[in-house]
Amino acid sequence: MGTIVALAGGVGAAKLLRGLVKVVPPKNLFVIGNTGDDIELYGLHISPDLDIIMYTLAGMVDEEKGWGIAGDTFNCLEMLGRLGFETWFRLGDRDLATHIIRTKMLREGMTLSQATAKLCKMLGVKANLIPMSDNPVRTKIQSGNVLLEFQEYFVKRGTKDTVTGVIFEGVERAEPAPGVVQAIEESERIIICPSNPILSIAPILAIKAVKKTLENSEAPIIGISPIVGGRTLKGPADKVMASMGFEPSAYGVAKFYGNLLKYFIIDEIDKEQKGRIERLGMKVTVTNTVMKNLEDSIHLAKVVMSIT
Repeated sequence: MGTIVALAGGVGAAKLLRGLVKVVPPKNLFVIGNTGDDIELYGLHISPDLDIIMYTLAGMVDEEKGWGIAGDTFNCLEMLGRLGFETWFRLGDRDLATHIIRTKMLREGMTLSQATAKLCKMLGVKANLIPMSDNPVRTKIQSGNVLLEFQEYFVKRGTKDTVTGVIFEGVERAEPAPGVVQAIEESERIIICPSNPILSIAPILAIKAVKKTLENSEAPIIGISPIVGGRTLKGPADKVMASMGFEPSAYGVAKFYGNLLKYFIIDEIDKEQKGRIERLGMKVTVTNTVMKNLEDSIHLAKVVMSIT
């Protein structure tokens, strides 16, 4: 089996990937992770999407929340609050260890991709997790006249603001991390995970060399709708798409990706959209895309890998 590439955001991507590593050899899987929502907090470099994937593949993610580490405690955060610091970004004690080590490695001269590879090795993750770039790219949310840091919009303000624009600060200077372009060029299948198209996948596609390599790839590119029955299972993709002028539906996601996709997977509840989506020029597969457990994740992964 050749290389399988997955473009990934956070929770939705992680759920698919936990099934995918049961279906394909993990060493053949290259996950290109979004770093647009990285943040520096308390002097630590935090990569939320990379961490969700890493913790999920290491078998230690908090399944209920979809992020963080199962059974984690928040003693450090409570003390930070007592010392007068803001504690809206929920960092568990074990989770903090990851950020401390990542920040230490970065300060010692490692790149983000090198630090990520080392953390994955420490946690026993066999798949190849690569940040989209070693250069800082930061997703900023425009809400009318207000410009918000991504985590301020997403966590602190609970996605309540209407999104009127999205800026990927630094993307013009960003180069793909080492291994990203090669993985795409050598891939036999490329998967766009069921992640937020605008906030999780668009930052990856905004890196010119990544987009160009994908457009030139002869491998089939398979997208999976994160919107089921007009709503997202987690996160604000439906709200963001609507406020940005896109139809908040499986069709809207397919139209957003457009010619990039050869295949698209939608949930059974959206089967009536099949013909409409196929008129966009892609083949549509209808199946259960709601991943409530590992069995669901494996089922969807098998569907993804069986499409020809």
